[in-house]
This record gives sequence, C-alpha cells and structure tokens, in this order.
Amino acid sequence: MNENDSKENGEVEPEKKPEPSRYIRIKPFSLIMLIFALVLATAAVTFFALTVGDDKVVEVVKPQQVGSERKEFKKLFDAYDQLKQSYFDEVDEQVILDGAINGMVDALGDPYSDYLNEKEAKQLNESISSSFEGIGAEIQESNGYISIVSPIKNSPAEKVGLLPNDTILSVDGKSIQGMSSSEAVLLIRGEKGSTVTLSVRRGTAAEPFEVKIVRDVIPVHTVYAEMLDDKIAHINITSFSEHTYEELLESLNEMTEKGMKGVLIDVRQNPGGVLSAAIDISDLFVDEGKALFQTQEKGRPAEIFPASDGQKINVPVALIVDDGSASASEILAGALKESAHIPIVGIKTFGKGTVQTPTQLQDGSNLKLTTAKWLTPDGNWIHKKGIEPDVKVPYPPYASLPFLDASEEMKEGMVSPAVQAAEEMLEVVGYHPGETDGLYDANTAQAVKSLQKDLSLEQTGILTGDSTIGLMQKLRDKMKEDDPQLQKAKEVVLKKVKS
Repeated sequence: MNENDSKENGEVEPEKKPEPSRYIRIKPFSLIMLIFALVLATAAVTFFALTVGDDKVVEVVKPQQVGSERKEFKKLFDAYDQLKQSYFDEVDEQVILDGAINGMVDALGDPYSDYLNEKEAKQLNESISSSFEGIGAEIQESNGYISIVSPIKNSPAEKVGLLPNDTILSVDGKSIQGMSSSEAVLLIRGEKGSTVTLSVRRGTAAEPFEVKIVRDVIPVHTVYAEMLDDKIAHINITSFSEHTYEELLESLNEMTEKGMKGVLIDVRQNPGGVLSAAIDISDLFVDEGKALFQTQEKGRPAEIFPASDGQKINVPVALIVDDGSASASEILAGALKESAHIPIVGIKTFGKGTVQTPTQLQDGSNLKLTTAKWLTPDGNWIHKKGIEPDVKVPYPPYASLPFLDASEEMKEGMVSPAVQAAEEMLEVVGYHPGETDGLYDANTAQAVKSLQKDLSLEQTGILTGDSTIGLMQKLRDKMKEDDPQLQKAKEVVLKKVKS
C-alpha cells in the first residue's frame, strides 16, 4: 500500500450526476441491505488512490433493485438470519457486515482491490498528508502473504536493508499471513521513535530473520539531485507525490544553472504514487501529441493520454529502473521507452499495470476496486511482466546478502548461514575473513577486529551491536560507490552528449 497520494491538477473532473435514491427493505435485514445498497450505488466523485496512486474518474452506477427482488442475495440473507438466530454468542452486526464486504472483495483474488473499514480508512486518509510516521515501505498482499514492493529512500526500512520482494511473516510476533495490506499497515505503522519487530523471509528457501526497526517520520521530499562528473546530472525520484513535479522542475533548473549537459532520471525503488505527477513528469520528455499511456476499462476501448505542448527537456536523458520501480514509475518508463525512445537502464521493473478507484462510503469506510488496466503508448499491458530495460545491468551479487541481526553475537567457533553472510560482507568491503564457509574462525575474528579498529570500536573480534551495524553500513556505501547501473546510464548519456 502506498501511504502518499492526493488529487492533482490535470486530472479529469467527473461528470456531475444526481445522487442516487436509496432503497429500504422493510424486512428484518433492513440495516444490512441499506448498507449493501450504498456499496453497490455510490455517488460519482473522484478520490485519491490509496495504493498505487492512479487517479480515476468514478462513474455513477445506477442502483439495482435490492431486497427480495435481488435473488442472488437470498443465500446471503439466509446465512445472516441463521447466524443471528443460532450463534451461541452476541453478534456485532457491523463486524459481520465488514466481514461480508471483505469476503466479496477477497473473492476477486486481486491484491490491489480492498475494503477498508472506518478505522482503516481514517488512518489511510491521514497518511496522504505531507508526512506520516512508520517504517517507509510500499507493501502488497499476494497469495496470502505480505511482501515489500519497495522501501522508500532514506526511510527506516531502507536503512535496515529491507529489499523488494522480501516477505513479512509477522509483526511484533503476530502472524500477518492472510491479512490484507490495509490490515498489515495498521500493525506496521506507528509513532516516531517506537520500535517494530518484523520477521522477514528473503527468497523462497531462506530461513526467516528478525529485524527491529525504529519508526520515524517518512521523508516528504521526493526529488534528490546531484551533479556528477562531465556535467551529467543524477536526479533521483523516490515517489510520485503531490509536489514531485514542482520539486523536479526546481532540481532541473538548479542543474541547468550548473551547466547540465545530460540527465539521469533514477526511479529505482520508487513504488509509484500520484498519477497526475507521473503524467506531468512524463510530459517533460515526450513530444506534443505522442502518447504517454493508455487506460482501458471493462467493455470500453482504450483511452489515450497525449503529451502536451508544454515545457520539454532538451538534453540527452537515460532512465534507471529496477524491480522496485512500480506503477507510476512504470508509466514514466513506458512513455520514455516507447514514445521518446529514451534508453532504459537497469533490471526489469515490478509489473503493476492496473488502476484502482477508491470510493468513500457513507460511514467513512472505503471500497477500493481495480477498475481498469493501464497500457503503454504502444498498447502493451505490463501487469505481472514489468518493463524490460534497453540496457540490462544487474545488481552485484552482494546486494542481496541477508540482513544481519545486530542484537545477536557472532564469535569464534560458531557455524551458521548468518556467519557466512557476515564473511561475505567482510570480504566485499575489504576485510579478509578467509574462506567464506560459515565457520567463524580465527581469520574471521581478525577481520572483525580490523573492522572494529576502522570504526573506532573496541577490538573484541566479536561481531555484534555497533560492529554489525557498521559492517552493513560499509556494505551500503560500497553499493552506492560501485552502482553499476548508474555508471552504465552515465556512459550511455555521455555517448549522446559527445555525438
């Protein structure tokens, strides 16, 4: 679920239509049927997208007959009556209703459609403000499991080393298997300074590991710019939020003043966000009249969104993507690849090609359904497929090494997969632990002492606490320094600059 989203300029305003009338069933089930009628017949308004940020126009659906005329609901009424009559304990009608709606939505088998009760909807509404508190990770539910789409840049989730496709098994000891992403978010998020413990599995066969994360205010700034050698600007877009377009323009102006000759747009680990931001940013790189993307609703022809005659970027460009680039990031990638012929560098993107329409119900709850698919300019549906880069550059193998628990001690004589991971990290960052075989021997201890010396820590030869944290930070610094995807993208743009 994406915690940042809101309505933007440039979205299509819905057609104004009269509010549908209400139907009241004068039977014992009048309360439940009234609410079902409201679920099936909602007013035509445009709401923010809660999960991936795809702004949509919601059509009014004329209410169908309810009550005894709706024969398809007879079994539901019978089951409800039997439950009320025969269940041994008191029944909370609201809980039963929420469960019924959740069951209908879950039966779709779509991880992006969801029902949020009043409490869940309120929390998600609050999270579209300029900031929120939590761990800073985009998550989704699939096949009963909660997995990470992408950690947000500079968030606690990124700093502890969580990666796309990591599966979260439990939160503070409570299993979240079978939960919706909305339910999981309620457990994972929390006040700044509080700690949450996640049990995480990386890879299908790997042993789960625990990671303690101190929650924080998630950064609201979404664009980070720096000037590299040869006057090539590197602009990292971490998500598509309400002000991302304006932030990007400011960064581009700043880089232009510094003599920018080319630009690398980096949407790695960018889980998406507001659709209108993706449209505005894509428009900077695509010639007027060419397609940015398409949307297609059930039973309707695809609608094409063309580029405007507005401001354009006129220096060589490359886009950097990875498997954490999702939704709005993929809209940008599709537009640049197919309509602007801008090279895409990195690894295949996440593959999220559907559009969600949240509709607020009368009691404050929210029904979010997948209502359309989006297509690339050439009409390709990338859902569950992703977008292949033009220049494939994988991450180095050490980028997927497992997280090390700083609360545990590793010392001579120990044998474990965690020891082997630590040895591999030590080798990568320039300390030589001997054979990386999972045995914590004298060579490993000596390598740890060298690490501790460089970290200005007590040289015990035991890997724990600040020593473990320091080792993982050195690994992250190494990844940032090497960054083969960034280096290749720079090389691609330099060729264009010099040609």
